[in-house]
Amino acid sequence: MCGFAGFITDRAETLDKLESIAASMASAISSRGPDDEGTWGAVGPREFSQSFSNAETQSKNKKSASKYGIAFGFRRLAILELSNAGHQPMTSESGRYVIVFNGEIYNHMELRALLPGVISWRGHSDTETLLACFEAFGVEQTLKKTIGMFAVALWDEVLQTLFLTRDRIGEKPLYYGWTGGTNLCSRSFVFGSELKALRVFPQFDNQVSRDALTLFMRFSYVPTPYSIYEEIFKLEPGCLLSIKASEIIGTSPLTSPLRPGAVSGGLSMHRWWSLASVVSAGTQNPIGSDAQAIQMLEERLSDSVMLQSLADVPLGAFLSGGVDSSTIVALMQTHAKKPVKTFTIGFEESGFDESPYAKAVANHLHTDHTELFVTSKEAQNVIPDLPNFYDEPFADPSQIPTYLVSKLAKKQVTVALSGDAGDELFGGYSRYIWASRIWSRLDWMPYAARLALGKSIKQVPYGAWDFFGSSLTSMFDNSKGVVRFGEKAHKLAHRLSGVRNLDDLYVNLVSEWQDPGHVVKRNGNSDESLDALMRQERTEPFCLLDDKLPSVGVESHQLQMMYKDSMTYLPDDILCKVDRAGMATSLETRVPFLDHRLVELAWRLPLNMKIRDGQGKWALRQVLYNFVPKELIDRPKAGFAIPIGQWLRGPLRQWAQELLETERIESEGFFYSKPIKDIWSQHLSGKYDHAGKLWSVLMFQSWLEQTSSMRKNL
Repeated sequence: MCGFAGFITDRAETLDKLESIAASMASAISSRGPDDEGTWGAVGPREFSQSFSNAETQSKNKKSASKYGIAFGFRRLAILELSNAGHQPMTSESGRYVIVFNGEIYNHMELRALLPGVISWRGHSDTETLLACFEAFGVEQTLKKTIGMFAVALWDEVLQTLFLTRDRIGEKPLYYGWTGGTNLCSRSFVFGSELKALRVFPQFDNQVSRDALTLFMRFSYVPTPYSIYEEIFKLEPGCLLSIKASEIIGTSPLTSPLRPGAVSGGLSMHRWWSLASVVSAGTQNPIGSDAQAIQMLEERLSDSVMLQSLADVPLGAFLSGGVDSSTIVALMQTHAKKPVKTFTIGFEESGFDESPYAKAVANHLHTDHTELFVTSKEAQNVIPDLPNFYDEPFADPSQIPTYLVSKLAKKQVTVALSGDAGDELFGGYSRYIWASRIWSRLDWMPYAARLALGKSIKQVPYGAWDFFGSSLTSMFDNSKGVVRFGEKAHKLAHRLSGVRNLDDLYVNLVSEWQDPGHVVKRNGNSDESLDALMRQERTEPFCLLDDKLPSVGVESHQLQMMYKDSMTYLPDDILCKVDRAGMATSLETRVPFLDHRLVELAWRLPLNMKIRDGQGKWALRQVLYNFVPKELIDRPKAGFAIPIGQWLRGPLRQWAQELLETERIESEGFFYSKPIKDIWSQHLSGKYDHAGKLWSVLMFQSWLEQTSSMRKNL
């Protein structure tokens, strides 16, 4: 696990200056790589060695009038090959390629065996393996052969082209775009693992993107392909972006994201791995029997866990006591020669503490278990650092316990496996089970009647819903129930507004602010009144949820939701949360469920092998039951939650009040103050829980305060 940054510029800088800038950019993300650092730079265009093929040399080695400088900066967290043989940036044996690479290639020793000829290896790093494969097989064919998580920046000396790519699902982050200078045709192309590295680039002047902010307010994260800044974007997972250095110099930067299949001003992007294709292929080759599915799933998952347990440093796992993490730990323990180190966080608030379940599973599996009981005060002390950890506005409150458990694990290990992605692949979220059932009972109602029902539900206090929750859930066949039923009943009531079909219901379920276009000011401190705005029809920028679904494989609404979550919520919320929390503590996190062969297997499972008898993750549970008794596992899903709503009425009230103050909101010019003031008052009354909406505003406000302060100090 590492971090990198770099740029291509037409500024007349010396090579030393180029590398100095790159080093400063990488230094901003030093927590991603505390073990080593390095830089590389070049001024082009340049002449090439005749050792490369004549065809390539004749067709590509043409002098260009455009001069440019390119540089890489790198920070390393040493996991494989701890010696200097793993130092980056790394140049290939022939000198053609230079790479900076963040991630792990779990099958890299197998890839070495595929390489033709005899290679004089410097060490056993996966970075060196990648370079050799790029030379032997080409860039795209090498990517297709990998099993791993990665973000890569690769410079091709022959083609004078920079390649940027991400792993299939998006475990590792990668940003790119333009910055520096008022002349649109002379802005530099920058890229890196985190935005804080890009902000260090001289003359960084990018403004907050109102489009991205609008989407952030809806989803509580900035969705790919946007970043919070104008002209800076996230590379989509499974994509390869090619940047011809000479051609992008002097061209206008992109003002909207480049999508796969597009070409623009020296840039081209295409998708080298497609989840849609995996879904379609899986449908055409389904697994026929329960027994076969369970056997294949256990074998594939066991192989993934074994591969991802390889490291030259201490390794452990997060354990919540739920299905996903318990399965990962159980399989780790079968391969381990000594007890696996496991970690969990406990909380003092009743209804939010799952540490007893984790401890019970750890005792059964005989792991070396570490449990830390965290007070509210300790958890709240993390909040001021969140903007720095997460780098752009991010408002999933479970970011706090995720950071705390990462910090706990780092005291003993350098790598931790997690159970993330099990919900998206095997049908674990409650919305997969409840959404269609709820809709089947409500779709006959006129829209006005649904609104009235929603208002009626909200009239019943949370506590009353909690008391009657167990009897109400019996209406839904064999459902296992829901933790914090009152809170979720009120959320459902709110979501009944604006829902006219199942697609609307899904968007509603994954949205925090249902009308973010009426909260975010499009034109800064404009004189446009909120009342006038409310009368207008607002349109939001596109996001990946607007892309077409696979042609086959998602006929049921449950499978559609799983696919959409895998394309959006999984990489942009779950994986982002785990990556940033781990990297803030210099801990590498690995996700065995995201071995792409396991993803492909999951999409071969028919829906009834995922959701059965009102319970999700059926097939995965059968695997786990081979190692852990049902009674230790079967309980309502709670998630990694914390009582943000309670804290905002109590110990966090003054902090929140300052960030939400009406004059401040209006002077900053990003939000209309009235809707924020209204929900803050309602929340403080105790009659409503607007914690999710408020947390998104607070995380943006806190991020804005910190980044504005940083800019003033530059």
